[in-house]
Amino acid sequence: MPQKLLMGNEAIGRALVEAGCNLIASYPGTPSSEILAAVAANLDEAPSPLHIEWSVNEKIAYETALAAAYTGKRSAAIMKQVGLNVAADPFARSTYLGVKGGFVVVVADDPGPHSSQNEQDTRLFALFAKAPVFDPSSPAEAREMVAEALELSEKYELPVVLRPTTRICHSRQNITLRPAQDLKRRAAFEKNPGRWVATPAFLPGLHADLNRKLTAIAAEEAFAPRAVNGSNPTGGPAIVASGIAFANAAELLEEMGLNDSVTLYQVRLPFPLHQEFATQLPRNHDRILVLEETDAVIELQLDGDDIHGRRTGLVPGHGELTPDIIAEILDKFLARPAADDAADRPQPARGRRPSLCPGCPHRAAFYAIRKCFPRGIFPSDIGCYTLGLNLGAVDTCHCMGACISQGAGFYHSYAQEGGDFPTVVVTIGDSTFFHAGIPALVNTVVQRARIIITILDNSTTAMTGQQPTPQHGVGADGKPCGRVRIEELVKACGIGFLEIADPYKLDDFMALLKRADAYCRADEGGPAVIIARRPCLMDKSNPEARPQPHPVTITSDCTGCGYCVERFECPAIVLDQEKKSARIDPVLCVACGVCIGICPVDAIIEKGAKT
Repeated sequence: MPQKLLMGNEAIGRALVEAGCNLIASYPGTPSSEILAAVAANLDEAPSPLHIEWSVNEKIAYETALAAAYTGKRSAAIMKQVGLNVAADPFARSTYLGVKGGFVVVVADDPGPHSSQNEQDTRLFALFAKAPVFDPSSPAEAREMVAEALELSEKYELPVVLRPTTRICHSRQNITLRPAQDLKRRAAFEKNPGRWVATPAFLPGLHADLNRKLTAIAAEEAFAPRAVNGSNPTGGPAIVASGIAFANAAELLEEMGLNDSVTLYQVRLPFPLHQEFATQLPRNHDRILVLEETDAVIELQLDGDDIHGRRTGLVPGHGELTPDIIAEILDKFLARPAADDAADRPQPARGRRPSLCPGCPHRAAFYAIRKCFPRGIFPSDIGCYTLGLNLGAVDTCHCMGACISQGAGFYHSYAQEGGDFPTVVVTIGDSTFFHAGIPALVNTVVQRARIIITILDNSTTAMTGQQPTPQHGVGADGKPCGRVRIEELVKACGIGFLEIADPYKLDDFMALLKRADAYCRADEGGPAVIIARRPCLMDKSNPEARPQPHPVTITSDCTGCGYCVERFECPAIVLDQEKKSARIDPVLCVACGVCIGICPVDAIIEKGAKT
């Protein structure tokens, strides 16, 4: 069979097609975003119809895929770890009710974290919800576990979680390509109110059935952890590891020459942990080290006193278990002299802090917001626009959609004291607005919170790879689909002040912000919405993404004050410390022209303009 070098997410996406899934739903979020794109890239190989979609949020993705599994077909829901928080309600109930066709929930965790609000461990969430969870240690293993998860799901009629992490999702490995299965399944939903409706009277029985299923899974020899090195499986110290921590530990033991003195076990199914293994392990080994990211899931299920890991403090309670960290842990666990002094190791050079792209329309909006309301309060949200904090225009960032609710909370907290209140300007992206902003906007209207909501509409889900939003009218497979416009939703929510504006036109945009503030403070006023609409420059599929060019230059009037760099922070404007003046980097500049006029001494001008 042919092989291909695939990223972990690509391997998972292809595996879902190969396993005969008929419906796959997702909401984009790093590190999981490329999985559905990989499914789309392999659609032509699916022998039976396969519906794929970028759902509005993870809860909807989960519920849509779950219903397909009720009909006996195979399905999948894909998200990142904080996306599972959004899908928590249906997830926790679905283990009680179960499924008929195979249902795999792919949840990509982000130890570190690299691009998330936190580094929560989905394995603990699975333990809480009583869902079996697989923990791959490589892209190839993640691909194999897709089929295993679907088979386990069908055998026990349970949702099953596949939990790759960032290093698995984004590393690459040669993968053997297999033909997609044609399961020839037809939708057949069997009505059973006692199961699918499950009022409280039915739940104790369903819970007992769930517990029996987990006990049976914990007894399956196929999921018992195995010793993977050549040492004696009894006696001496042992290491129990899963995921990428296992892969790193295996390489380190070989490099250190410890394969014959330390037994290494791989845990592929951390919950439910094989019960006999959990009981026998402390009897077979003197000391046990548990390596897992990010929390103590395997460790919690092991019996015995001499078990070392996160709960004993030997393993750090946060962050990735990178090879250098695992090496230090092994030295301590095995009482080995450290290979070298950590203080002497070269430290990585600090790079430039993350910044919005040159020409990003969000930069113009943030600059205008702070310029208009220097004493304002600025709640924001999850997306690349979170980088507005560099521009002093983002004061809070909590979770998807929270900015509107928090903006209302700030308003009520100040307004209840009487007198004047600070201007509250909320910023939220277009995709995030569809995801979780609409209910918050409805509540803001009902409670008459006098805040400005600025919807930063760049016509794409930019941060996670340019996935389409419901405004596009384009589905995950690239074909036309239904379309919903933001302004129509805003009007339907009861907003009395709604304007659409181009943030590139700074003077007009600032004037609009002030009019919105006046509306909020008027006797009959309320919340105001501004849609700051201009396409993301990185979206190559959008013909309107490139602005009319306005190449700029910096004149000799520049005083080197640094205002353009510190307050506007465009990567294309560089402060030359030796010459005490700013200059334009021609490689990075996109000629948007927005910086014209921000200089306190008018030293930034359009090329060819008279000074």
